[in-house]
Amino acid sequence: MRHKDLGNTCVLGLQWGDEGKGKVVDLLVEHFDVVARYAGGANAGHTVVIDSDRFALHQVPSGVLREGVMNIIASGAVIDPAALLGEIESLRQRGVRLDGDNLRISDRAHLVFPWHRREDVIAEGAARAGDKIGTTARGIGPCYADKAGRRWGIRVCELCRPAGLRERILATCAYKNALFRAVYECRETFDANAITAEYLAFGEQLRPFMCDATAVLNGLIRQGKRVLFEGAQGALLDVDHGTYPFVTSSSTTNFAAGAGVPASAANSILGVAKAYTTRVGRGPFPTEQAGEVGDIIRERGGEYGTTTGRPRRCGWFDAVATAYAARVCGPTHLAIMHLDTLSGMRELRVCVGYRIGKKIVNDFPADVYSLEEAEPVYETLPGWSGEIGDCREFSKLPDEARRYVEFISARLETPVRIISVGPARDQTIILEDN
Repeated sequence: MRHKDLGNTCVLGLQWGDEGKGKVVDLLVEHFDVVARYAGGANAGHTVVIDSDRFALHQVPSGVLREGVMNIIASGAVIDPAALLGEIESLRQRGVRLDGDNLRISDRAHLVFPWHRREDVIAEGAARAGDKIGTTARGIGPCYADKAGRRWGIRVCELCRPAGLRERILATCAYKNALFRAVYECRETFDANAITAEYLAFGEQLRPFMCDATAVLNGLIRQGKRVLFEGAQGALLDVDHGTYPFVTSSSTTNFAAGAGVPASAANSILGVAKAYTTRVGRGPFPTEQAGEVGDIIRERGGEYGTTTGRPRRCGWFDAVATAYAARVCGPTHLAIMHLDTLSGMRELRVCVGYRIGKKIVNDFPADVYSLEEAEPVYETLPGWSGEIGDCREFSKLPDEARRYVEFISARLETPVRIISVGPARDQTIILEDN
């Protein structure tokens, strides 16, 4: 099966985010007409490298770097208009065309406001050490909380109704000011008039991009256009299925609900995983290597957050956690990223079970307390010494590298389609189905 035979495809992460989804989307998008970002907000960071030129994308879908592709930020995402407009301007300054012909924004998406960002920072700062989540402080969690609470959420469509927006912001500011004083003893208040003026100006700038994304997407699908659904974060950060409470605030696994299309819209699901495991922020991480191994992986893999710049926690590949994510997401194919990062290691370990107390378990526990106690049960595989960044065929990889990929594929019971051996577009091996 070739890329062009995949049909509509969802690209999602099978770990704790940062798997390399941006590169995968950029690689595949030449075979698609549309890229739809269905979840997350400015807390996401997708990195694409083109001819040594590095692009860090946060809210804008990764398809913007390809001519002729429609990019849609769908209803399941949340939008920080100031950050989005800044990202658009930054991309334009680098020669990327962005207008209503190649970027559309769902009018049903919720908006991030200053009180969301403030609450993110204050609540995290006020939490006890053991209760800190490790938020990116972009206001995403509080925005999704207001969305779910229904009373204070404000959507993109309301930017086009000045009187209604003014009334909504006035009421919300009154509530948030009282809340912040009572709960956080915060004396600084939000100025409803100033925020209204600011967001009405944002609305005028964003108006050419606004659309009914569900109508646009479903219409394009009916026309036979090929859609690539782009996920943010990873399955282990899903609010329902991840390592709660150390998760994001949206569903990272349900592309259909976020995009506003039926689940049958995707013919294939490409699950993306690194050849090792990383995590940003707090939360259980059974295979984390805090010493030399973790340092080597971090430096060789450039494991620093695209959005925050924070050093990522690094460790061996966790086949228990990733197999669980694969069970939830149902990938038809895998993309194994950063295989080159492991070059030069004499031995490689893969976690195939957890020892919790006196028992060895092979499934992913629901509660974080069990995960924090879990000791990984490893299988050891031989490493390889040579660099592999110039390999373009699976058969050209060292025997040990091929066996490592095959081992992961067998553990996840899913065929590998893509292997990344470097950050550039062309540092990629494509495997065809047998």
